[in-house]
Amino acid sequence: MELNPYAKFLGDAEPLTVLTNTAERIRNFTTPLTAVQINRQPAPGKWSICEIVSHLADTETVFAFRLRQTLAEDHHIIQPFDQGRWGERYGAYTFDRALALFESARNWNLRLLNTVTEADRRRPVTHPERGTMTFWTIVETMGGHDINHLLQIERLAANK
Repeated sequence: MELNPYAKFLGDAEPLTVLTNTAERIRNFTTPLTAVQINRQPAPGKWSICEIVSHLADTETVFAFRLRQTLAEDHHIIQPFDQGRWGERYGAYTFDRALALFESARNWNLRLLNTVTEADRRRPVTHPERGTMTFWTIVETMGGHDINHLLQIERLAANK
């Protein structure tokens, strides 16, 4: 498995710009939609917009921990998680609350990222399934992950 499976989505984009704009882009895609449209699953086993945003909220809390542990520990070992299993409970969340949590956690993480030095960017961290990477690889993964899900939300919003 590659270090950043979302690198193809990030391309040459600046990850901090992507991270800064994601919540606003979600709002732009979803403002014209009804609750029914936001909660509609496109196919069996595929996430609705609400479930995607719930996933983004979950992963933002995971990234918050990973970023802080990488800065606080020498060569931190990341704990993977099963997004499918976490997603089994997304029916408990509303779109507005999922987006609010995502936005709040993202803003908290952006403030942290504004304190990062060049040496911090190079701090090593290991993902058991992906291998040894740097702190900045996590940030790039976050950006690519956002773009991947923004593309999904955009498609779902267009198919009202």
